[in-house]
Amino acid sequence: MIAYGDCLPDHVLQWVINSVDSTAAVQSVYQLKGSTSSTLHSITLKMEQTVRHYVIRRFDNQDWLTEEPDLAVHEAASLRMAEGTGVTSPNVIAFDRNGDKCGVPAVLMTKLDGAVELKPDNMEQWVDGLGKTLVKIHRIDAAGFPYDYFPYNDIDSFNIPAWSGVPEMWKKALDIVSGPTPNAGDCFIHRDYHPANVLWSDSAVSGVVDWVNACKGPRGVDIGHCRLNLAMLYGPDTADGFLMAYQHYAGKRYNRYWDVVALINFLDGPPEVYPGWRAFGVTGLTNQLIEERLDDFVIQLMKNADVE
Repeated sequence: MIAYGDCLPDHVLQWVINSVDSTAAVQSVYQLKGSTSSTLHSITLKMEQTVRHYVIRRFDNQDWLTEEPDLAVHEAASLRMAEGTGVTSPNVIAFDRNGDKCGVPAVLMTKLDGAVELKPDNMEQWVDGLGKTLVKIHRIDAAGFPYDYFPYNDIDSFNIPAWSGVPEMWKKALDIVSGPTPNAGDCFIHRDYHPANVLWSDSAVSGVVDWVNACKGPRGVDIGHCRLNLAMLYGPDTADGFLMAYQHYAGKRYNRYWDVVALINFLDGPPEVYPGWRAFGVTGLTNQLIEERLDDFVIQLMKNADVE
């Protein structure tokens, strides 16, 4: 039975059925939690004696579509590229490039086993899994992939946050990115690698989702972005633990330049608690605590200015 209140429009469900098996029967539909930039639904279909699970992602954020109208094409290409990483990712079933079938651009994909885990029982093991998984993604040569990394915010126009209690540390951090970009080769990067996009089962990573931003770019972009998320969620020591795990498996050092880039890309204004964290059970975070942890993160990165 389809869950009440979570139904997709009939024409969208019909597109899903036609894309999988015209004889399939819908067993359930429900909206997935945690997404803030698009709408995701889980769909269970039964075909004869087989039951299979899918996810449809509808790109219904008009501002995002205005900036990147090919989101469905991009995610489909990224998911196909991700197949070579050795990291479990959804398989593309179909995509609606312009929204001709679904009303908005959409991607239909297989649903992965596992769940987001933001309150791990063993933090060291959990952080180790995050680092090891990201190394696998970065082993893929992205030559020929049509999407290239670009910064979300202009480094030159970024100002020291007015809310910061340590503006002198932010000044030192910004000085890091005033020089040349570190000479690091490009690879396949997820571009939005953080704990809410990693699934777990039996205390091990079972897959990585949300590949719409994947592109060819410096590995440091992914490392810095994940470190920033970990610093806001748990504090800078956890971010450093993740970096140690990544370096252990990758055999490469890291330039804190990318931490500053991550901060600049993230901060369009005063930081706020990411709604997706609340959706996955993280409570107790406040905007003020996030500000304090960002200051702590900047202080800590200035103490550890390693070079890749």
